[in-house]
Amino acid sequence: MAIHQVVLFIVLFIALNGTVGREIPNVGIVGGSEAAPNSRPYMASLQSQGQHDCGGVLVREDFVLTAAHCDGKYRVVLGAHNLSNDENSQQVFEVDRYIPHPRFGDNLENDIMLLKLKGRATLSASVQLIPLMNGSVAEGTVCSTAGWGVIDNDDTLPDTLQEVNATIISPRECSRRWRGVKIFRQMVCATGPSAFQGFCSGDSGGPLVCNGMSAGIVSFSGQICANPSSPDVYTRVTSYRQWIKRELARSN
Repeated sequence: MAIHQVVLFIVLFIALNGTVGREIPNVGIVGGSEAAPNSRPYMASLQSQGQHDCGGVLVREDFVLTAAHCDGKYRVVLGAHNLSNDENSQQVFEVDRYIPHPRFGDNLENDIMLLKLKGRATLSASVQLIPLMNGSVAEGTVCSTAGWGVIDNDDTLPDTLQEVNATIISPRECSRRWRGVKIFRQMVCATGPSAFQGFCSGDSGGPLVCNGMSAGIVSFSGQICANPSSPDVYTRVTSYRQWIKRELARSN
């Protein structure tokens, strides 16, 4: 299985201002439900050797936004719902360029990357762009995340896109629960509707969607998927709007 492994069994200890850190990322959806087919037409499946590995979102016809720690050699599938089927709605692209943030590091700060596609997507009912959030998301806002990652702690993989709600929590509360792990200002934290609902192994790079906009990128979680004692952590898209804008402009 080519899934980019996350946090389930291996712990990466990182020195962070005198503390030690967080688990290896990569995540999917636990305790969620199947999304309506093509209800999230911005979703991208990043695949390695024919297997889903990471998620992403389409931000321009020729660019996908994902996490920098998704470091495989990918082809990108757009317009998918059931990855086990050869759906007519799917559009498949090779990657022309990988553009990770230049300051991405082992502490998962700046965990963001753009993929320049070889070709341009044809927009349709099944393939659409997602706008980027401009501004902060208030604590208590109910957002959502989605992906094709494992759906339980037994590593069960779904064929179809899964989704779950995610409620924003404050950076202070997130840091308190993570017990000393540095939560950078370029990160945003959220928890599921109840314990053990959230992302898990297989969908790093997928979106945190708030009010129909991309507000975050799935980055890392705890050793047990969706454990409320270690809230789900996303890269805050608003912090990188100017970087994204510059990189897109360079490819016009």
